[in-house]
Amino acid sequence: MQWRREERLVDTVGKGNAMSGTERLPAGSTVLVGLVGRGIQKSRSPAMHEAEGTAQGLDYVYRLFDTELMPPQMTLDEILRCAEISDFAGLNITYPAKVEIIAHLDDLSEAARMVGAVNTVVFRDGKRRGHNTDLWGFAESFRRNMGDVARDNVLLIGAGGAGAAVAHALCDCRAGTLWIADADADRAGALARKVCDSHGAGTAYPVENIADAAALSDGLVNATPVGMAHMPGMPIAQELIRPEMWVADIIYFPLETELLRTARNRGCRTLSGAGMAVFQAVRAFELFTGLKPDVARMEAAFRALDHTAPD
Repeated sequence: MQWRREERLVDTVGKGNAMSGTERLPAGSTVLVGLVGRGIQKSRSPAMHEAEGTAQGLDYVYRLFDTELMPPQMTLDEILRCAEISDFAGLNITYPAKVEIIAHLDDLSEAARMVGAVNTVVFRDGKRRGHNTDLWGFAESFRRNMGDVARDNVLLIGAGGAGAAVAHALCDCRAGTLWIADADADRAGALARKVCDSHGAGTAYPVENIADAAALSDGLVNATPVGMAHMPGMPIAQELIRPEMWVADIIYFPLETELLRTARNRGCRTLSGAGMAVFQAVRAFELFTGLKPDVARMEAAFRALDHTAPD
């Protein structure tokens, strides 16, 4: 049923006003945006974006393109094409398409090119431009909530699209050395090399033995989907989590993952994925509309869902 609603949307919705972050939309403008990903029915992005759009005087509509509910022949390029012909301003991109989407774009922002992953696509002047707002989103959340923690050595678990953004964000937040672990050792190695190319030799190293890296680390970040509501569990054995460590997770559904709950119970300082989710949305909203969003207002919209639906 979800796909049929989206199909009708493509055929019948009114024209919007796609903008870049360098222009401003007039009040009353219609803005169509969406999210492409798998298993995204409980995403908080629609609530955040639509609440802020309404507050800014826009007719702001945020749709979900959930690939779990679409026919298999509906490719990423077809989704992009359908959004373009319906005059969407752009799309957010989430797991598992942040890297795959790049092949279907015309241009990349500097951050997207550095990270090698895209979570926001803006349509303008017949072009598809990819951006990465995850990098700034995680960095801003970390600076505001964990700015005083030790980070000479940090273990990053997950080297996919989100992990790449977090890796560069941690470097921007002055992490000393990153130890990067991933189920795909080649992917961990590739990310470590890319981080070193951007931030200096010796900044990052791939690791296969998580236990050894955890023993050396001041803190760790989970950038894998392990711990999400539909993928429960932990990306690391609980006995490797020391009380003096800090532990962060980029997952926000649930807000307290098994990893964070275990870390908190062991005395660790923790950081949920809520801040990253809010701040990446703040930057994406600005790219879609050219308007400066109110961070507190978007965060309030995110938090309001805690009282309306269980994690």
